[in-house]
Amino acid sequence: MTIGELGKDLLGSRRWMVTGVAGFIGSHLAEFLLKNGQQVVGVDDFSTGKAKNLELVRDIVGAESWRNFRFQRCDIRDLATLEPLLKNVEIVLHQAALGSVPRSLKDPLTSSAVNIGGFLNVLEASRQAGVRRFVYAASGSTYGDHVELPKVEERIGRPLSPYAVTKYVNELFAEVFTSAYGISTVGLRYFNVFGPRQDPDGPYAAVIPKWIAAAWSGNPPTIYGDGETSRDFTYVENVVQANMLAALAESIPKSIAVYNVAFGERTSLNNLFEQIVAAVEKTKGAPVHLKPIYAEFRSGDIRHSLASIEKARQQLGYVPRVGLKEGLILTAEWYKTFGVS
Repeated sequence: MTIGELGKDLLGSRRWMVTGVAGFIGSHLAEFLLKNGQQVVGVDDFSTGKAKNLELVRDIVGAESWRNFRFQRCDIRDLATLEPLLKNVEIVLHQAALGSVPRSLKDPLTSSAVNIGGFLNVLEASRQAGVRRFVYAASGSTYGDHVELPKVEERIGRPLSPYAVTKYVNELFAEVFTSAYGISTVGLRYFNVFGPRQDPDGPYAAVIPKWIAAAWSGNPPTIYGDGETSRDFTYVENVVQANMLAALAESIPKSIAVYNVAFGERTSLNNLFEQIVAAVEKTKGAPVHLKPIYAEFRSGDIRHSLASIEKARQQLGYVPRVGLKEGLILTAEWYKTFGVS
């Protein structure tokens, strides 16, 4: 089953909560749900999410579907505000977190407070409300120093950053809540998600939007290390598909319900830069003359990352549709239309 088959008939009529709804991934989830006739409660505190993302979703889905959306500005560390919002919610898609390895190294306390304390608040409030399924954003950073490729869910190493620790702790709490309380939880270990609406600005911006902005402006981007560091880059539409499949699966294993969400191919940063330049050139209709600047490796960064997606394929029916080349072109076209800042 692919995202194209996940229409109104399969979704039925449900009430969902999306945390981090004004963020990059959260806004795409809300867009898909609203397009397909769902009731959505959205939560965000705008610490990293943007009101502009919600405005774009409103314009895309139209006024009638937008009436099915209820937004509450809320910090997920505020349990008292969260609890009443979950009334009659059937499925929670928990995306709210402070991302970025460098951010967590600079400020581990805040990352831990939001990513662990906030996560536990949403999970406990969901349990108390009788939510049927709790799907949450886990992370490929959980694999830490485990060098085996591809990454298989059951084998992880030692975490290399406070951020990785927080995401692993989320998995531990989810597993305990499933075994102790019976709430169905599913963790999705995202691998380097990219696509439209991803913020290219700020010190913790992800590499793809940052480099697309650089290619548009002609400012040379920075590659940390020798450029042969590799990642499994995943277009956001594939991530939406995985969330829907995890949310709607009839049965989920009672333990270690964690799945890699990736494309299943490895790309070096040097090759990524070349592909971004090519995508921007295609979108611009003009050559881009740009060379990167190389800097020292960053602390906490994993050298190579490649996911096995067999478990998600077999148990959830996950089949990623959009690859890196196509996704970069779609992303570059979006930034051409809406700007890179």
